[in-house]
Amino acid sequence: MVLTLHKPDTATVSPCGKLTGTLAVPGDKSISHRVGILASVSSGISRVHGFLKSADCIGLLKAMEALGARTHLTREGDLYIHGTSGKLLQPAGPLDLGNSGTAMRLLTGFLSGFDMPVVLTGDDSLRSRPMRRIEDPLRRMGANLELMGEKGCAPIRVTGGALKAIEYEMPVASAQVKSCIMLAALRAEGTTTIIEPQPTRDHTEQIYKALGLPVTVRDQTITVEGFGPDGPVLKARAWDIPGDISSAAFWMVAAAAHRRGSVTLQNVGLNPRRTAVLDVLKRMGARIKVSPKKKHDAGEPVGEIRVSGSRLKGTVIGGAEIPNLIDEIPILAVAAALAEGETVIKDAHELRVKESDRIQTMCENLKKMGVAVEEMEDGMRISGPASVRSGGMVDSYGDHRVAMAMAVLALFSDAPLMIKHVNCIETSYPGFWDDLTRLGGHVE
Repeated sequence: MVLTLHKPDTATVSPCGKLTGTLAVPGDKSISHRVGILASVSSGISRVHGFLKSADCIGLLKAMEALGARTHLTREGDLYIHGTSGKLLQPAGPLDLGNSGTAMRLLTGFLSGFDMPVVLTGDDSLRSRPMRRIEDPLRRMGANLELMGEKGCAPIRVTGGALKAIEYEMPVASAQVKSCIMLAALRAEGTTTIIEPQPTRDHTEQIYKALGLPVTVRDQTITVEGFGPDGPVLKARAWDIPGDISSAAFWMVAAAAHRRGSVTLQNVGLNPRRTAVLDVLKRMGARIKVSPKKKHDAGEPVGEIRVSGSRLKGTVIGGAEIPNLIDEIPILAVAAALAEGETVIKDAHELRVKESDRIQTMCENLKKMGVAVEEMEDGMRISGPASVRSGGMVDSYGDHRVAMAMAVLALFSDAPLMIKHVNCIETSYPGFWDDLTRLGGHVE
């Protein structure tokens, strides 16, 4: 396999003869965001090992610095966050969160508990993503939110303070919306109750438990005891962030579908709310061995995942499993293209409002690669195995997961594939090309 960088935002990937090796994937993006926010308002200095040094997470740290925190990254890669002891400074201007919808939704909820106006903005893609889903619960709690963009989008001006607890039944399963409310709940008066329609990733709940914050989880109901306008007293501590299973998924699919594939992924987070991708791949016939290790200090289980080449078969992906593998669907669409038979992906409307319309974008690119795919309103229908042919060029449309998914599919093509707009990969997986090389590739 040969990968040649033609210019900063374009890459060409060629077919791969073998795919083997051992990787430690970068830190979990979701956990990095949450730890970055809470450590920034703790008392003292928190040491964070494994913090994801991607554009999205670095953008969050810059926002927290504008609010008064100080951060320092050592040569060894550890991050030190000097907390503000629960106080925030009025930022000099808008907080630019780049491409991170997670940072925007979580930080809006968090800032709703502080009595000062703050404007949050981002790049063109972020300013096109829906934010009304956090507006309703935060307004009910007493925050003053103004969605300054068109059609309920960013920039967001939030003026918080004097929050009251609410009971909120979520209309759509979303870990980001849930966590937004949970962060606001810390500075509300009373007990906030959130009811999920389906279970979503629970990193915020695990972090609250690790910090000793009063959170209770019963089935799909989460309650948070508020501390009022002064908020909780959080003590600095050490955090160890596991590897991101969403990043590991690209190599799992590549190895599972490759006749000479064998990849070992170390220190991967195995939170049960995140491992649906393993269930789907096993259902498709992937040979996967998971070796659990002890839990990380944030309550997150971790382990080693070994994947070897096999003959994949089609499956149905939908229903309750969708919220916990929504980020992995682009690479699972690649697995479907390489599998025997039909795969149906349904109930995934949320893909329409990600960094790109991932249903449309993936269907367009898969067709260019010779894959039989039918676009549906809530997903796609894919028939395989495809005789993958190079479409000459595909476009990620600035979506990091689409870019990486197409890079994996190109390993199985009959000719080199050029992928446009690959700089977006830096938002979640800055070492992606290096890891592709470690597994047997070559970068010119």
